[in-house]
Amino acid sequence: MPKEKNRTVWSSSAGDVRQKQGASPPVKSLPSNQQTVYLHRESKGRGGKGVSLVKHLALSEGDMKTLAKKLKQVCGSGGTVKNGVIEIQGEHRQKISETLQKMGYKVKIAGG
Repeated sequence: MPKEKNRTVWSSSAGDVRQKQGASPPVKSLPSNQQTVYLHRESKGRGGKGVSLVKHLALSEGDMKTLAKKLKQVCGSGGTVKNGVIEIQGEHRQKISETLQKMGYKVKIAGG
């Protein structure tokens, strides 16, 4: 393994440098009536089991997790947030669409 010139991982003055390298600037949440959400269904790489994906949300990380929790409760299913996309286990696009529309989002169902 080659030695790098500046290999500081932690110091009392700069904190944990590893966390600062990949950090992206925080996203500010847009109001729900200004957003169009796309619902997709995907099963690739999941052993044939489908998931419903909620894409193109402009929400902060905390708001994204809160919305994911609400959608999981509505669907009675598990899920997660990965790379700004909410994944809900199973085919629940219709339930998710109805819930998001009640919250004021514009919803488009994509895919088959």
